[in-house]
Amino acid sequence: MNRRDMVLAAIVASFWGFNFVVIDWGMDGVPPLLFVAIRFSVVALAAFVVPRPRTSWRTVVGVGLFMSLGQFGLLYTSMALGLQPGLAALVLQAQAVFTILIAAAVLRERPTAPQIIGVGLGIVGLAIVAAGRGGDATALAVVLALAAAFSWGIGNVISRRAGAVSGPGRLGSLSLTVWSALVVPVPALALSFAVEGPDAIAAGLAAFGWESALSTLYTAGLCTIIGYSIWNALLARNPSAAVVPWVLLAPVVAMLSAALLLGQIPTPAEVVGGGLLVGGVLVTGLRTRRSATSSTAPPPLAPIPAPGRRALYDERAPSGR
Repeated sequence: MNRRDMVLAAIVASFWGFNFVVIDWGMDGVPPLLFVAIRFSVVALAAFVVPRPRTSWRTVVGVGLFMSLGQFGLLYTSMALGLQPGLAALVLQAQAVFTILIAAAVLRERPTAPQIIGVGLGIVGLAIVAAGRGGDATALAVVLALAAAFSWGIGNVISRRAGAVSGPGRLGSLSLTVWSALVVPVPALALSFAVEGPDAIAAGLAAFGWESALSTLYTAGLCTIIGYSIWNALLARNPSAAVVPWVLLAPVVAMLSAALLLGQIPTPAEVVGGGLLVGGVLVTGLRTRRSATSSTAPPPLAPIPAPGRRALYDERAPSGR
């Protein structure tokens, strides 16, 4: 990754780290699956002005099901079951391991030794912080958060496999983000009816106040439309193992935000673990940048072909989708 991409990855990680506090704040009284449906209904409205991505519908549906519906449906439910924002951010970072393993198996992307060391430091940091938090969350909440991380990992690989061209110019990654959101609202609402029930939905809509509205605007605007557009573009032009570890910064931001806004003061273990997370990201990012400067071309992609669109994949540009 070049310096610009590393800065973008750090910005996205900051958006997503603060996102956990915003979700916890806005979901008060609103069932989690209903909240997911509302969030992605707002994102999907942008499809009226954003052109359809130039990629297969299989890619669009895959990203929508795994990176959006699966990840956030499971994450929101785990937080509704009592998983605190800081711990939720930590557990979700298991996606880094899942993504690299899935990419190695599906895309034949083998992580370099420095990348493995960086991710390893990050995982050790996660373990230290998790052990120091005392385990207040239920086992089910933690399992659901891990399942959310696995779903995100699958979505990352689908986005990477799609290649760099999914729309005109720099709108490509935005197009994939927005149009994949169309997949989410109806299944999320159906799951809400099945799992949470009509009475909970009615009560949730009645409780949807200005806090929930602001939370939805933040998660839909900054975290989904802007954040995932940048994220998908980074995945398109960089190996998964170089991009994914940067999200390990999100728990650090989440813990700092929780301390300042919710009074959840970090323990010494959280401080040490957070330092290892940052160190792991720096090791991975700096070594990746150096290796990238010694190579004139990015590693080949294995895109999913769309019928009649084969030539579009040959128009891939280093600037991203």
